[in-house]
Amino acid sequence: MNFENERDYIMRMIKEMVRVLFSLLFGKKYVCVEKEDESRYEVSGKKLSDFKAMIDLGNINEAENILLDGIDHTQINEIAAAALFYQYISEQEDDFLLQHDYSKEEALDGIKQLLQNSGYSDITKIID
Repeated sequence: MNFENERDYIMRMIKEMVRVLFSLLFGKKYVCVEKEDESRYEVSGKKLSDFKAMIDLGNINEAENILLDGIDHTQINEIAAAALFYQYISEQEDDFLLQHDYSKEEALDGIKQLLQNSGYSDITKIID
């Protein structure tokens, strides 16, 4: 597997984890989470769109720190917001992430940690 395929593989793994997570969280089958209405998701009063704007500006680590400091792992919508956060990061170009001191591997580690802290660590076993 070459370097580019490895990155695409990580993005696909994250998307699959998010899809399975959403199916478990909301009790219905999700074929694609990308079209999900994201306006209802927030963490500690900060909307997912605010986190995405921070990512777009290159403030990825800062956005992640705010998200992780504020998340309540017992709140379904906050878990969903964090999962979509990591999915969005995984969709960014490698050069952009590198420029801003982040990587798709970090996004994969982040979503795995999210799943573990939220009681959904079995998803990572299924996907791996």
